[in-house]
Amino acid sequence: MKTQRNKHSYIEWLSAEEMHAASIQWMSELKFARDEQLFLNDLVKSYTLQLVDSEVFDESKKIIVAILKAEREVVVLMKKVQSHENLLEIMVNDVDELKMEKAYTETHWELTSEIKKYLAEYRKLKSRLFKLVSNVMKKQKQKRLLN
Repeated sequence: MKTQRNKHSYIEWLSAEEMHAASIQWMSELKFARDEQLFLNDLVKSYTLQLVDSEVFDESKKIIVAILKAEREVVVLMKKVQSHENLLEIMVNDVDELKMEKAYTETHWELTSEIKKYLAEYRKLKSRLFKLVSNVMKKQKQKRLLN
């Protein structure tokens, strides 16, 4: 691994194999998040009546809007990763294209940061939804016990 001084920090130069492996990992994580979002949508649908209750409506609305935004973002990120993976040839074509290789590596690090940020925000969103649904379920159970 080589490092080169960037105007902001050091960029770690990974091998083409390492960047390929990272791209495969990203795509796997993003596909899982996309599939998981189907489950989250079903969860929201299952508790729609409870989630529109005036006590939790504002939080429900914020979370549902955030889920929709996350669904759009995951598709955009998947397209970026696929495009990045398609350009990997720049790194392995035996042609010295230093500017293009540097740009590819910089894009790789930008994607690393973007995907980490997305997944961290997505985890927070899931936690908020699960907490909300859990509270709704507890409230529903208490009502049943009182009746």
